[in-house]
Amino acid sequence: MSEKERESKTASTRLALSKTEAAQSLGVSVDFLEDHVLAELRVVRVGRRILIPVAELERWLADHSERLLPDA
Repeated sequence: MSEKERESKTASTRLALSKTEAAQSLGVSVDFLEDHVLAELRVVRVGRRILIPVAELERWLADHSERLLPDA
């Protein structure tokens, strides 16, 4: 496995993301993440840096997802 392949695999298996990365993964802006999502997540603080566990993003999505039924 090449170094680039190893880096790609490591990046895809990260356990926590920055606010920017978390917002990108949800498809929202950082402002939206801060205003509507972050308060509902458990985060890890490392100094001034905030890391958001991927599992928390997945939980938030599951808690806020709904099935859209077709109009009758």
